[in-house]
Amino acid sequence: MSSYLGEIAALTTAVCWSLTSTFFTIGGRYVGSVVVNRTRLVIALGYLSLAHYALHGELLPIHAETSRWGWLGLSGLVGLVLGDSCLFQAFVLVGPHLSMLLMSLVPIISTAIAWFLLGEVISPVKLWAVALTVSGVILVVFKKKHSHSSQEDKDYFMGILFGIGGALGQASGLIIAKKGLAGDFPGLSATLIRVCVAAAAIWIFAFAKGQARQTLDRLTHRRASISIALGAFAGPFLGIWLSMVAIKLTYVGIASTLMALPPVMLLPISYVVFKEEITIRSVIGTALALLGVALIFLT
Repeated sequence: MSSYLGEIAALTTAVCWSLTSTFFTIGGRYVGSVVVNRTRLVIALGYLSLAHYALHGELLPIHAETSRWGWLGLSGLVGLVLGDSCLFQAFVLVGPHLSMLLMSLVPIISTAIAWFLLGEVISPVKLWAVALTVSGVILVVFKKKHSHSSQEDKDYFMGILFGIGGALGQASGLIIAKKGLAGDFPGLSATLIRVCVAAAAIWIFAFAKGQARQTLDRLTHRRASISIALGAFAGPFLGIWLSMVAIKLTYVGIASTLMALPPVMLLPISYVVFKEEITIRSVIGTALALLGVALIFLT
């Protein structure tokens, strides 16, 4: 891990997730987050299959070992189905800012799990860098408290639990994927397996609940469909692919920290696209996060 290819892949992943959050927010305003959640994986599956065919000569990595399909498929279920479903529900119950604050727990959870299960060792300087970056992310997304008088206590409590569940799902998914990436297995193939299993599971569930037709009907909205397609390219396709490359080439805790930067990167995007105010608190948080990233690269 002497080069910075893993860190660069993780940082680029954060850019991709910033873009996909923007596109999915636009699409979700038209058709709802549930439709976005189901549709994005199918579109990403198409992107990934075509890319895999162009690079490896087959639409699916059917020659991959059963153990890889098992680990990576489980990773997709835990991270892309369960984790993301919890995250979207947290958005509904407590809003995006508090949800993203809870998702910043991912690097801490990932580092703890990787230390316990994989025996990864991270230098004290990089541990401080991780802490500094996470502190910056928290400072950016944690705004002044607003009154919850119009929200039931039960919904708020459940929203917190769903947010923590989303963070735990993403962190666990990364760790499980690390098992399936052993050796020289291509990151694109790993991503395709994860998305394939996740898409199959989420649509089987939709059919079981009788909601598949309703989802397809809502996709006739042109602006929503375009936004979802662009978001699926930036996130579930390119973002997940790069995240697999990142955790393959660098430590899980470091990769997770860099991939937790979208709240910082979304500052200028939110200002331009959604007309959100940039505060001094946000600027300080951004500076802290970027300083942490610099320490990761320089040590």
